[in-house]
Formats: sequence, C-alpha cells, structure tokens
Amino acid sequence: MKKSQTEMILSYMRRRGSVTALDAFRMGCLRLAARINDLRADGHQIVSERETKRGKTYSRYWLA
Repeated sequence: MKKSQTEMILSYMRRRGSVTALDAFRMGCLRLAARINDLRADGHQIVSERETKRGKTYSRYWLA
C-alpha cells in the first residue's frame, strides 16, 4: 500500500530529524505547509524555523 504524503512527511521527520520544502519536493509533495498543517491538526507538535542559505529563505520543520 502506498503511503500518503502526510505519512511520508511524518516518517521522514522521524528518520532525518527535520524536513524542508526541497526535501518534500524530492518526495513528490509540492505543498509541504499544507501537509504540516494536516499533521498539526492530527495532534503532532511541529516546530518551524525560517532559515536563509545562499540568499534563499525557507522554513525547516521538525517534531517537538
């Protein structure tokens, strides 16, 4: 059975510690913020922080 995008994101954060939009894109998820919102609605405590690297600003999410 194929995992949902939300399940893939949660699994990725548990394995790798955090996730960014680029990580999610590589998994086929184009709307990471929406999936994070779904996870928060399911009761997962997720922390986010804005980072800037090479002039690009993005959010990094991880489980609290």
